[in-house]
Amino acid sequence: MNKYELAVVVSAKIEDDERAATLEKVKDIVTKHGGNITNVDEWGKKRLAYEVKKMREAFYYFIQFDAEATVPAEVESRVRLMENVVRYLVVRQDEK
Repeated sequence: MNKYELAVVVSAKIEDDERAATLEKVKDIVTKHGGNITNVDEWGKKRLAYEVKKMREAFYYFIQFDAEATVPAEVESRVRLMENVVRYLVVRQDEK
């Protein structure tokens, strides 16, 4: 099993309950494809480096999980289709 981190940037134009539902969907996608979530960091509303879809701010979430090497590609392919997700990135964390 490898350690991964999924960074998800969620639209600030949606309501709090819809944003929470979006985060739950992302976590469900990770677990459904065999990932084991170890930590979820919520950074809150931050200013974007540049305007994306006419937005200057968005909510940042970082999800650490353990999974096999095929899981990140599956997760990215599902998260890519989510309407409220502005940006996403899965990176492999180095073993310490």
